[in-house]
Amino acid sequence: MLVVETIAKIRRAYFQDGKPIKQICRELRVSRNTVRRVIRSGATEFTYERRVQPQPRIGPWRDELDRILAENARKPKRERLTHIRIFEELRALGYEGGYDAVRRYAVTWARSEREASAAAYVPLSFDPGEAYQFDWSHEIVVIDGVTTTVKVAHVRLCHSRMVFVRAYPRESQEMVFDAHDKAFAFFGGACARGIYDNMKTAVDTIFVGRDRAYNRRFQQMCGHYLVDPVACTPASGWEKGQVEKNVRDARHRLWQVMPAFPDLAALNLWLEQRCMALWAETAHGNLPGSIADVWEAEKPALMPLPTAFDGYVEQSKRVSPTCLITFERNRYSVPASFANRPVSLHIYPGRLVIVAEGHVVCEHQRIIERSHRHPGRVIYDWRHYLAVVQRKPGALRNGAPFVEMPEAFRQLQAQMLRKPGGDREMVEILSLVLHHDEQAVLCAVEMALEAGVPTKTHVLNLLHRLVDGTPTDQPDVTPPEALALRKEPQANVERYDGLRRPHETGGTRHAS
Repeated sequence: MLVVETIAKIRRAYFQDGKPIKQICRELRVSRNTVRRVIRSGATEFTYERRVQPQPRIGPWRDELDRILAENARKPKRERLTHIRIFEELRALGYEGGYDAVRRYAVTWARSEREASAAAYVPLSFDPGEAYQFDWSHEIVVIDGVTTTVKVAHVRLCHSRMVFVRAYPRESQEMVFDAHDKAFAFFGGACARGIYDNMKTAVDTIFVGRDRAYNRRFQQMCGHYLVDPVACTPASGWEKGQVEKNVRDARHRLWQVMPAFPDLAALNLWLEQRCMALWAETAHGNLPGSIADVWEAEKPALMPLPTAFDGYVEQSKRVSPTCLITFERNRYSVPASFANRPVSLHIYPGRLVIVAEGHVVCEHQRIIERSHRHPGRVIYDWRHYLAVVQRKPGALRNGAPFVEMPEAFRQLQAQMLRKPGGDREMVEILSLVLHHDEQAVLCAVEMALEAGVPTKTHVLNLLHRLVDGTPTDQPDVTPPEALALRKEPQANVERYDGLRRPHETGGTRHAS
C-alpha cells in the first residue's frame, strides 16, 4: 500500500515539476498503474479494508464454536471456560487449527454480542405510586442581571410522568433533602421506591451488584418518607431513562424560553408554574389524557406525607475567642458565652442554626457566594457581644459588630461617648434589649433623641412608660373654676436673695 509521503511525491513530480509518468516510475520505483491511479483519482491517501476475513481453519467449525461460546456466556461468571479451555474442547471435536485463531474469534464474538445487547432496551411499566426517579442537571440562567450556573433537581413520577423541577445554588446534601420535601409536597404524596444514580450525597460505597452503603442522613430521610432507595448500575443511565430524558427535554421547553429573574425564589416559582402549564397540555402517550390528568388519577395511590423532614447536615464547630465560627469561607457570630467552646452547626439550604447543649443558640441567614475566589464575609449580630462590652465598655467605641446597630442606637452612642462615663451608660442602655423587647427600647431611644435629652435616666423613664402603658406625653388639663388660682405664681429669684441679706449684715439667723 502506498504511504502518504509517496503519494505526495508523485503528485508534486507530475503536477508541479511536469515529469512524465515513465520518469516518475523510474525514480520512485513504482508501477505505471500506481502512478496513473494517483494522478487520476486526485486522492492524497489510499486505504484498504478487507471485506471478507478468510478463516481457512476456523471456517468449518464456526457453528460449533458459536454453540460453545453461547453456552459458556450463559454460565455463572465463576464457571465460565477460559479461551484455552474452549480451544481444548474444540480440539477434542477434531479441530486441527491453532489456539490464536480460536482466541481472536472468541473476542470478536463477545464484542458483537455486547454491541447487540447494548443497542436494545426493554420498555418499562410502573404501577401508580410505585416509583419516582431523581437526577441533577446544570443550567445557565440570568439572576439579578448576572449570568449564573444553577443546579437543578428533577423528580419524576414513573407512572404519570409528572415532573417537579427546582433550582439550587449547589448539589449538597441539604439541597437534596429540600428538593425531596418540596417535590413530595408538590405531588401530594410519596412513592414506595426512589431510583437514583450513585451520587455522593446518597451513596457512600458501591458493592457488587445492587448492594450499596447509603449515607446515614440519606437513609434517615428515606425512612421518614417510607421510601426504598434503589441505585442504578454505574454508567447505566437508561435504568432511570425517564428523568434522563426529562433533563434533555427541559433544556428546550424551559431553559431556552425563560426570562431573567431577580432572585432564585422567583425562578423556582416560575418553574413550578411553567411545569403545571406544560404538563397540562402534553399528552401522556401510553394512557389517555394529558400528563396532568394521569397525575390526578395517580394521587390516591401515593403514600400520605408525614411532617416535613428536618433536612439539615450537621457539622461540629469550635467558637473562636472573637465569638465566630467559620463555614464556607464566611464567618458567623455566636453569643459570647460560647466562646472557645464546641457547638453543633445545622446546615439548611437557606439558613444556619447553631445548637449547643441541646438548645438552639442562634440562627443566621446563609450566605452562598458564587465564586470560590471570594475572600469571605463576616456576619455579626451585635447582641451576641453585649456580655463582652458589659465587662469591657471601652470596646464599644471601635467594636466592629456594633457598626450594624440600628441608626437610633448609633446616634445615641455618638452623643453619649462625648461625656465621661458615656460608654458604660451606653452599654447599659444596649443591655436593655436582653430583658425587654428591642423595638420598645429602640422607640424609647428615638423619643429621647427627639426630646433632646439623650441620657440613660430619660431613656429608662420612657421605656418604663412604654412597658407599663403610661402615656409619654402629658395631656393638657383644664382645672375647674373652683380650683382656679386668683393669682398665678411667678418665678422670682430676688426673694431668695432677700433671705440671705440678714445673714450678710450680721443679723440673727434662726434654725427654722
